[in-house]
Amino acid sequence: MKKILLGLVIGATLLFAFQTCQDDKEDKSILEENSMLIQQEINNVSKLVVTEGHFAEVYNYKDSKELFGPLLRAEKKALVVVNADVTVAYDLSKIDFEIDQATKTVKINSIPEAEINLNPDFEYYDVTADYLNQFDAADYNKIKKTVNSSLMKKVEASALRTNAENRLISELQKFYILTNSMGWRLTYQEQTIDSLDGLQVIKP
Repeated sequence: MKKILLGLVIGATLLFAFQTCQDDKEDKSILEENSMLIQQEINNVSKLVVTEGHFAEVYNYKDSKELFGPLLRAEKKALVVVNADVTVAYDLSKIDFEIDQATKTVKINSIPEAEINLNPDFEYYDVTADYLNQFDAADYNKIKKTVNSSLMKKVEASALRTNAENRLISELQKFYILTNSMGWRLTYQEQTIDSLDGLQVIKP
């Protein structure tokens, strides 16, 4: 009788141990599958977030050169009309993140800076120059540099960057919804994101 009871106890112990191992393997498999799913979904979201705008600029260029002292000057001038297409983008493929399976946490460490691209089209009108002060490559380069600087200031003062940041937050909401639905935690620079509004702390 004792042998039968001992056999039953040993059998139950082995069955429990086997069942525990199976549960551990199953939990680990689910955890790995969830990690792969999160990785895949983040990669799917990793696309450029772009805001586009159009700017116009009218620039009067003048240059004068003294000849034989201040009594004689050679001048040149031009009226430049510039139409520029501008894009503000975030390349989400450059997000620095890591997945911590042990704590079920997706950690966003940093967001890439906005990429501002200017595509200006220059049209020159009323170009005049004295014989001794002709237009050359340096003049055109100077005009382009001045106009690009002016356009960049307009972009910074406009709503383009703000609109791009709002679109960025909209894309990152997908990260939060995914992790939250799977019982995972989302953090940004060690700060836990516990709501959609909490994403506002994320700044490139």
